[in-house]
Amino acid sequence: MAATSSLFQPVSIGTQKLSHRVAQAPCTRFRAAKTGTAYSPTDIMVEYYGQRASEGGLQITEATSISSTAAGYTNCPGMFNDDQIASWKKVTDAVHAKGGLISCQLWHTGRANIAPLINGIQPLSSTSPPLKGPSPIEGYDFSKAPPREMTKKDMEDVIADFASASKNAIEKAGFDFVEIHGANGYLLDQFFHDNVNTRDDEYGGKSMENRARFPFELIEAVVKAIGSTKTGIRLSPYNYFQDTRDSDPNAMWSYICQKIVDLPEPIAYVHMIEPRFDENLSAEDKIKSLGKETKSSELSLDVFRKILNKKNILFIAAGGFDAKTADEKISSGGADVIAFGRIFIANPDLTKRLKEELPLNKHDRSTFYGASPPSKGYIDYPVFEESGLSTA
Repeated sequence: MAATSSLFQPVSIGTQKLSHRVAQAPCTRFRAAKTGTAYSPTDIMVEYYGQRASEGGLQITEATSISSTAAGYTNCPGMFNDDQIASWKKVTDAVHAKGGLISCQLWHTGRANIAPLINGIQPLSSTSPPLKGPSPIEGYDFSKAPPREMTKKDMEDVIADFASASKNAIEKAGFDFVEIHGANGYLLDQFFHDNVNTRDDEYGGKSMENRARFPFELIEAVVKAIGSTKTGIRLSPYNYFQDTRDSDPNAMWSYICQKIVDLPEPIAYVHMIEPRFDENLSAEDKIKSLGKETKSSELSLDVFRKILNKKNILFIAAGGFDAKTADEKISSGGADVIAFGRIFIANPDLTKRLKEELPLNKHDRSTFYGASPPSKGYIDYPVFEESGLSTA
């Protein structure tokens, strides 16, 4: 792929500009360390993000907790105390030193959480049925810690935590954007999907308006806190992760996209996951399964892209892309930016390698979610010059 590829053309994001369209996708890596009662970024995280930064490139961080009760895993960083903020500031400084831009993905895991990980507090969700299967604690099933259906007060508290974490990220930690995590079966997605959100009040049920109500109250609060041009959101309409199965994703996420378009000011970007991508199924099996389970006739992000184009909202696509398919996606107008996960993990200089058509390092899946030592499979992947390879 030549350097004139569509991947290496500039594009605006919010009030800023990217010089290319190769983004680092948010990938949870479990490398944060406990300081006091919470987890903060470490020095190797500063190196990790700094290694992958590039002039005019966008990076999106791993999911970052808005509060002490938001994350269902250990070794995940937060954005709610002074130590976390100061540690993240080292990360953003490292990225900015190389001319890059960085977005902080903020999350609340909802029912993908268990009481032992959050000081014995019962997890929250749109409704009370628990996730199926084992939890992050070995031998402890999610069924032992069913969530509590959120009250209006719970919603107000979570919204306040998102707004506070967003201000911490932008005003104190030096991030360029905040990405609201509304995907992958976590809290906001637990409101969107009709197989999970079976509430019978104004925040749930069959009504798309009701299922979107709490997430949009949250989006509006974040926009008010930091401004629309610094706000992004991640969505996964065709997701299967965390037991999500919507009966008509095209209808529901078209409604969501139209509401995003109808916001008083356009947000910086929308980031979506391709229908073919699945944590367990092959791309072929995922599409076959979607075809059987959903009322939606077209399984494509193009449905949503067209709606968001009404306000020229930057559209990021993620999910199993390589150089060729990414170039085709951009060239066809299917996305503005492509977010790469696994190949960015294994290639800290991915932007250079794609631009110059250099061979790629292979990833080590066993080190994706933690390793011993933590640096293994994290900051020890070689850049091209260190690999002993040559284009001659």
